[in-house]
Amino acid sequence: MNSDQEALEQTALERLDSMSTVPKLQGPIGRVIGWVDTCFLALAVMALIAIAATVLLQISSRLFLPFSISWTEELSRYLFIYMVALSVGVVLRQNRNISVELFHHLLGPRMKAAFQVLICLLTGVFAFLVLPYAWKYAQNGTWQTSPTLGISMLYIFFSTVVTFALLLVYSLLGCLEGIIAMCRSSASLQES
Repeated sequence: MNSDQEALEQTALERLDSMSTVPKLQGPIGRVIGWVDTCFLALAVMALIAIAATVLLQISSRLFLPFSISWTEELSRYLFIYMVALSVGVVLRQNRNISVELFHHLLGPRMKAAFQVLICLLTGVFAFLVLPYAWKYAQNGTWQTSPTLGISMLYIFFSTVVTFALLLVYSLLGCLEGIIAMCRSSASLQES
């Protein structure tokens, strides 16, 4: 891809998502975070592929076998839960969550960064408050097993802990990126 196409693509993305103009961390830390993002997204994609395979197995068994496989519906549900849990942090970091964008395009770079800090701070506080209760909820699954798969529900209920822990970590990261962007914006304003 040449530089003109990359510039056009970046402009189109900024028009679609005005909050994407808040810069992400760069350097070695940014590369490590990018690698972690890729790992979580790869796990979520693997869960999605496993869901598709499980549902196809269920459909095939209903059509071509004299019996229906009973555990496929339950497994696809658990895979969906973990797919969401593993991708929630990356979705927050990339500003791909559902939001109403009435005024984002009117904000300057510094205010967009401040808005990101506010949203990430509220999300982080919520995740911090809910995380202990998510752990208690997960512990309820230690004496329960799933109906057809027979696995401990601790592993399924633990998805809530994963969800809120990732939201907490990624919201702190979003706050840091927003604060750095605000400082850089104010430094560039003072220089000019």
